[in-house]
Amino acid sequence: MLKPRALAPGDRIALVAPASPFSRLEFDAGVAELRRLGYEPVYDETVFARTRYTAGEPFVRATAFRQAWTDPSIRALVAVRGGYGSVQILPRLDRDEIRRTPKAFIGYSDNTSLLAWLTGQCGVVSFHGPMIEGRFAKGPAGYDPETFARALTRADAAGRISHPQLETLRAGDASGMLTGGTLTQLAASLGTPYAFDPPAGHILFIDEVAERPYRIDRLLTQLRLAGVLSRAAAVVFGEMPGCDEPAEGGPAIRDVLRDLLADFPGPVLFGLPSGHTNGACLTLPFGVAARVVAGPDPALVIEEAAVA
Repeated sequence: MLKPRALAPGDRIALVAPASPFSRLEFDAGVAELRRLGYEPVYDETVFARTRYTAGEPFVRATAFRQAWTDPSIRALVAVRGGYGSVQILPRLDRDEIRRTPKAFIGYSDNTSLLAWLTGQCGVVSFHGPMIEGRFAKGPAGYDPETFARALTRADAAGRISHPQLETLRAGDASGMLTGGTLTQLAASLGTPYAFDPPAGHILFIDEVAERPYRIDRLLTQLRLAGVLSRAAAVVFGEMPGCDEPAEGGPAIRDVLRDLLADFPGPVLFGLPSGHTNGACLTLPFGVAARVVAGPDPALVIEEAAVA
């Protein structure tokens, strides 16, 4: 795996919009937070483009992404928002160009399409972490500064990552390369040239929001039938907000997941708030060695540095 350089004060961070448009007020607040952290946020004016439900035409979004990636003065790229549209730019990106200048890309939700492609097909470590809207825009209430710094600013393994709400669904201990993202995007990629195809023995992180239990069942079944789950050594679920059955007496998503993975041979954790969460978003590096400890004191342990 190729690793980006560690972030340092004064580094220029490009703000890109591969998916949906966003609030200008939130954008400006996120810019201010990155400046407070000591970085220099920069952006192309096309970031404010609007085409129906995307932040401009695919060519515009892909061009902005490529220009930021190949600009030697840019150290990292942060997605402004998810929504929909990142998959549209994949055919317009170049794998060799990406590998020539590995950089940190940080995002989640719809940007799972990019995270999975960067890590799985380009061999570049990527970061499931805070975007501008709803995260950096809210300051530390929206994202976790500690895991952001541990993952992106130090050439050491980030170490133990846990949370009070993290719980064990299946006990055990397993190690492998950490990868994953939002379940909807992972499943949607299957059968395409950009299919999510993690290596055997990987640690699968799954995030999702506002999908009812039967939909989660369907998506996980798709991953199972595609052979993704059988290659996983462990599974870690995010907070999964809004995924409980809304009808009175309906099943909680935690219980549904426990049943769905009753025959999974490895450890399973639930509730790690990276990506969609009602609290502060943790940053997880994809493409590095990790360990799942599922027991009375559950944790995800990052065992390899994500940056150089």
